[in-house]
Amino acid sequence: MEIILTKDVENLGNQHDLVKVRPGYARNFLIPRGLAQAATEGNRKSLAELLKQRAHKEEKAKTAAEAAAKKLKDIIVKIPAKVGENGKIFGSVNAIQLAEALQKLGYTVERKNIDLASENVKTTGKYTANVRLHKEISTEVAFEVVSE
Repeated sequence: MEIILTKDVENLGNQHDLVKVRPGYARNFLIPRGLAQAATEGNRKSLAELLKQRAHKEEKAKTAAEAAAKKLKDIIVKIPAKVGENGKIFGSVNAIQLAEALQKLGYTVERKNIDLASENVKTTGKYTANVRLHKEISTEVAFEVVSE
């Protein structure tokens, strides 16, 4: 029996996959728990339309991320910090502060998508961070820590 998975099922497949299973497993376990639906002609057409729309949205998001990546490569983000003696800052600069600085420039990036390459940014100077804008697109962003 062919079914369409409505949720990810371990050892079987991911959401929106068309899989073949034994009829009893589908009728007695997957369908009653809402993990799958029968692969009728109507459900197949609905799935095809859903995947088509999702691919269109994904392509649009990818194009926007590529454009943002090109712009981010050319700028240097300045992050102000309180500086003590010898150029050392109080605390350290982290992904949250970089995300806020990018937000002020008009780029929405979540902090979990910023990788400071395990550098401890504790002094003033120039650094780089890897920013993931899309699941397939990431770019290097240059930033400079300056005194307030």
